Amino acid sequence: MSLSFDPDSLDLPMGHFIGGKLVAAEGVIPMHRPSDGKAYAACPVADAALVDQAVATAKTALKESNWGGIRPRERLKALHRWADIIEQEAVTLARLEAVSSTRPVGQLVDGDIAVSAEQIRFFAEFADKEGSDLVPTDNGSLGMVMTEPYGVVGAITPWNFPVNMAVWKLGPALAAGNAVVLKPSEMTPFSTLYLAELADRAGIPAGLINIVLGDGMTTGNAITGHPDIAKVSFTGSTRAGSAIMENIARTGIKPMTLELGGKSPQIVFADADIDRAAAAVALSITSNAGQACVAGSRLIVEKSAAPALIDAIVRRMQTVVPGPTWDATSQYSPIISEKQRQRIDDIIAASIAGGAECLTGGGVMDAPGYFYRPTLVAAVDQASPAIAEEIFGPVLTLQTFEDEEEAMALADHPSYGLAAGLFTSDLSRAIRLTRRLQAGTIWVNRYGRSRDHILPTGGYKQSGIGKDLGREAFHANRKSKSVLISL
Repeated sequence: MSLSFDPDSLDLPMGHFIGGKLVAAEGVIPMHRPSDGKAYAACPVADAALVDQAVATAKTALKESNWGGIRPRERLKALHRWADIIEQEAVTLARLEAVSSTRPVGQLVDGDIAVSAEQIRFFAEFADKEGSDLVPTDNGSLGMVMTEPYGVVGAITPWNFPVNMAVWKLGPALAAGNAVVLKPSEMTPFSTLYLAELADRAGIPAGLINIVLGDGMTTGNAITGHPDIAKVSFTGSTRAGSAIMENIARTGIKPMTLELGGKSPQIVFADADIDRAAAAVALSITSNAGQACVAGSRLIVEKSAAPALIDAIVRRMQTVVPGPTWDATSQYSPIISEKQRQRIDDIIAASIAGGAECLTGGGVMDAPGYFYRPTLVAAVDQASPAIAEEIFGPVLTLQTFEDEEEAMALADHPSYGLAAGLFTSDLSRAIRLTRRLQAGTIWVNRYGRSRDHILPTGGYKQSGIGKDLGREAFHANRKSKSVLISL
């Protein structure tokens, strides 16, 4: 069966998923398909009353199912069943995601969706393997650190990888014994709604996963400020993360995990494998059209290696072919919206006006939808908008260096510290500079995540608080108490 499909033929789930069923709601926010710009649906907005209903449903489901208190192995089994069904329904999930998002359907079944199923199984395994600890005390007492679920976790996910980002939130929260009220992006809600339906089909008690649609101002604020939501997890922009922190501080203190923006450097030394580095650098900025928080958007290359590296990267950038996300052969993604594409173009124009040089690309592509040319901009000034701002598009900046100290100075961003790439054949240099780079994830002689889900992700500086993935994500969904018993 071909993965390609007619976008007008899909039966789109629309509404809110509360208590194990889809609740119909009137659409409010116009939705446009990124691949052709067509207005095709409208997203409803959950108000504070509906969010309150979802939270109350989650609390009731936790109590009635005893999800956080049952034998942990039972949680594990339910999550494994969910992962199995996700794999079985991968084609439907892929189409629901591709129609509204920037993700080509051909990259989803064996990519995002397969990875998401793996990650659910990964988190499930913590349910009966991580728990409370006995700690050293004197012989007259017994000391313990006990852990327990928070209760109801609030989650907000972005539009760039809808299924995978939802699983980053749902997997560890459910494995740790919590219920979740989750708001997906108003631009890409369909695959997340179907994920929740599949969880219900897998036997995860109804009401443990509740999906409410809406915008950040109304629905997001209602979630993050709700008094019965005990913990918040968010992935998105630094600006939105700051607003969430402000709302939480105003409405009541609670723990949060924030995976925010990035402006990640890729540092290439002359002793690196230049072809390998060029392939990794080009892919990191053309994949999903650069719409990833960890996109390696700042190329910092040793001056002597620059000509060969630039030539190899430009060749790769110039070969990308735009295509609709519902075509299984498409490889290059559109920008999520016309507004975002215009923002990218404005930043490029401002950078060039400020002295930067566009080496390739720049401007919209001659294709339906919101496509933008892969762009390489040479900029010396650290204050250039192309270097200073998170563009969230297929834009790579170029700077050169003479020695390690200059490379480190260029790599250090005043605001962001999410990820970094380092290309060198010198192992000592790799370890030495890895220790100095101010980033939460560092890739050496590669750029991008593997399927080793044990590695956590999260940022330094304004790139976030806390970690997703890894055992850290599971522990972030449980609270601890110290117990001391006199014998």
